[in-house]
Amino acid sequence: MEIDFAPLVDPLIAQLIERLAENLKSRALTLATAESCTGGLVGAFCTSRPGSSEWFYGGVIAYDNSLKTGLLGVPGSTLAAYGAVSPETAAAMAAGARRVCGADCAVSLTGVAGPDGGSPEKPVGLVVIGIATPGAPIAAHSEIFPGSRGRIRHGAAGRALELLNMQLEQRTRP
Repeated sequence: MEIDFAPLVDPLIAQLIERLAENLKSRALTLATAESCTGGLVGAFCTSRPGSSEWFYGGVIAYDNSLKTGLLGVPGSTLAAYGAVSPETAAAMAAGARRVCGADCAVSLTGVAGPDGGSPEKPVGLVVIGIATPGAPIAAHSEIFPGSRGRIRHGAAGRALELLNMQLEQRTRP
């Protein structure tokens, strides 16, 4: 079996992290993550930046559903009705990350990174990203990312950073 590692922090990711640091620090906000299919990649991206401890509180890697329910508080009924890869689960994971970590904002990711595990309804590459920021309803975005397992995970983590930045920038500038 070959493991595909995408470069950890490419120039685009570095730009997204700098933008995120500015957005959070200028608003005096903190961030937490809840990751399933990305296995902590968003948290790794955030902590690759020196000084991230000013705004990054931490994260939860909830790969197994028992952690989604037991630690993050995703209702078992949500998982039963919609599955782990769903907007409902992503939203509940983001809410749970805020609560568990005591952060102002949270981003969550749940999906099918492949190469196996997909279905016609939830194909390989499908990732749902939850975004929780103060004063806004929790948003969930579903996207299909192409490529290998490494590319899907890397693309989803980058998109999560982009969506979080967009949500923060929709708020009034400080």
